[in-house]
Amino acid sequence: MGKNKLFVGIVVGAVIGGLVTLTDKSTRDYTKGKLQYVSNKSREAIQNPSDVIRSAKTSFDQFNDTLQNGANNAINALEQVENTMERLSKKRKGN
Repeated sequence: MGKNKLFVGIVVGAVIGGLVTLTDKSTRDYTKGKLQYVSNKSREAIQNPSDVIRSAKTSFDQFNDTLQNGANNAINALEQVENTMERLSKKRKGN
């Protein structure tokens, strides 16, 4: 029961807070513009679902490539640190 009250309280607070912020004209204009943008993009997605899927696939592939490059760079950096640590360790043992 306590979880339900907490959830309802958070939702009601968010709704009331959102409504209060809409008393400002620039906020209303901004919100209206964003809602129109979302509406247009949704309409385009419904009319051309294959384009949306193709775009999502392209974005995912780019993200995957970027992530792979970042991982490779991190591995290279760690190998360089490891090599440096080994050289320092050998120098200390040699002295």
